[in-house]
Amino acid sequence: MTRLQGLPPVIGPQTRLLVLGSFPGVTSLRAQQYYGHPQNRFWKILSALWSVDLVGMAYADRLETVRKRSLGIWDVYGACEREGSLDSAIRAAQLNDLAGLIRQVPSLRLIAHNGGESARHRRITEALGLTVVALPSTSPANASWSFERKLAAWRAVFASAGLA
Repeated sequence: MTRLQGLPPVIGPQTRLLVLGSFPGVTSLRAQQYYGHPQNRFWKILSALWSVDLVGMAYADRLETVRKRSLGIWDVYGACEREGSLDSAIRAAQLNDLAGLIRQVPSLRLIAHNGGESARHRRITEALGLTVVALPSTSPANASWSFERKLAAWRAVFASAGLA
């Protein structure tokens, strides 16, 4: 199996909320973009929350908007072995240095795990002393939640962080 490297964190000096996924899928790694699969609902949810067409923007502009709105994006895993894109196929995972990132972002107040695989590490993120919540995955693999139901859950968390 090939050893895969994740993406660098997207953070700004005023980041208050950090969304942690598990590890980028094949499409995202190929594009070197967070949530790069067109069926992933991440950018559509943010677009609905902020009334901004992030989906229609260039990726660099999306990231600029995210930083300006005090949102950070990263993953719990920095590297792993995996065939395909499913979290269940992740092997030999290496955790990202979340404590190191948090030291760089003193304004950070809340960590939101995007999906179950990320939330499996909730014990680690809670030990960092911040509020931690689990959100329904934006992945197309999470078809049991409708877009509206996901949006409502995400809206509540973003509102609690002052980002909605």
